[in-house]
Amino acid sequence: MGSTPVQRSRRHAGGISLTSHRRHSYLAIEAGCRAQIPTVALASFTWDLVLKEYCHATDDSHQQLIQRIRESYAKADMALRITPAPKIDAFSNIMEIGPIASPASPERDRLASALSLAPDERTVLVGFGGIPLTSLPLEQIEQLRHYRFLFDGPVPGGYSRIHSTDTLPFSFKTLLASVDVIMTKPGYGTIIEAIALQQPVVYVRRYNFADEPSLVDYLHRYGRGVELSIDDFTQGRWEPTLQQALASPIPSLPPPPTGAAEAAEMLARYCHL
Repeated sequence: MGSTPVQRSRRHAGGISLTSHRRHSYLAIEAGCRAQIPTVALASFTWDLVLKEYCHATDDSHQQLIQRIRESYAKADMALRITPAPKIDAFSNIMEIGPIASPASPERDRLASALSLAPDERTVLVGFGGIPLTSLPLEQIEQLRHYRFLFDGPVPGGYSRIHSTDTLPFSFKTLLASVDVIMTKPGYGTIIEAIALQQPVVYVRRYNFADEPSLVDYLHRYGRGVELSIDDFTQGRWEPTLQQALASPIPSLPPPPTGAAEAAEMLARYCHL
């Protein structure tokens, strides 16, 4: 998964349509209902919750859109609510499942060799799940002598401590498992895999997205999370927070990521396989 489950709608054995929640997945549920195909939703948030933050009481068109989205969600035969998630009440039949994660194996030595790391250098993966990182404080970041920064996106030339992940022979999932610190927004895929890997996370909150509070709470309960304010992020005041994250204790083992297996078992029963 990415930051949240990706949108997908397809036929499964037994004539069932599975849709997971990103962008316009409620339309897939609506389509499944109209085609008389049983439909199951896989959700860590819903878009009525997201849009609710931007809705003014006097905005009738916005209210109507949210209501139409909720009406579409209610047509799903069943919804699987992934742990962790905010309270979801748009579906008529909701089943709880565990976290979903499939972390890669770490390749720290190979990454250190690829970057020619010095013994006192630490690696920081900076990835914000599709949010473009423009106007970054690259000059300030370049001065942080004991770190190498791996940006998920293009990087201007001329920097020795800042690298694009596109230039490295590793998948993003392998980098998640292999760096010393992950810097990100609170998004489902990255946060849950970081917890499973017991990786330290520096996160920058948006404060306007539906699943953020539940993810932050889960990270602090089971993972190694430290918040970096948006002002400190944009000004390049990263080092104290990075040091705090690196020094954070390794917690007890988190709940196992059983959600995918639980979802498969429920779908198999649902389809009588």
